[in-house]
Amino acid sequence: MTAPRSQARSAARLAAVQALYQQSMEGTSVARLLDEFHQHRLGQLIEDDQYADAEVEFFDDIVRGVAARGDEIDSLLESKLAQGWTLQRLDKTMLQVLRAGAYELLARVDVPVASAISEYVDVAKAFFDDREAKFVNGILDAVAKEVR
Repeated sequence: MTAPRSQARSAARLAAVQALYQQSMEGTSVARLLDEFHQHRLGQLIEDDQYADAEVEFFDDIVRGVAARGDEIDSLLESKLAQGWTLQRLDKTMLQVLRAGAYELLARVDVPVASAISEYVDVAKAFFDDREAKFVNGILDAVAKEVR
């Protein structure tokens, strides 16, 4: 049984953040990273955790898009941080949440702004507490106001 599209997209977003984090730590090529997630993560049972079926094309687009437009995304995000803050000061997982969210706001005009922001707030809640989730909301809202 396949997951409804919204659940499949939520799973794709979470997996994309995990993949981007892994790439930032290991420097794995995008092609190899996508292959690994296709083969071993998406929809798989890992350490007794069933990974949700993700919308694979959507996952691929986010991962490839963040990789391809990294400099543009990073300068956009940097411009939204408080004075004195840099992307390097952010938690590495937080940075990937923001990059994926910013990419989606930039490139996926098929996804409504409110949906994209609330989805990445939910992704942030999987890793962080409410304070960080509010931070994601604020930064992505500022990104959306500029790019949409």
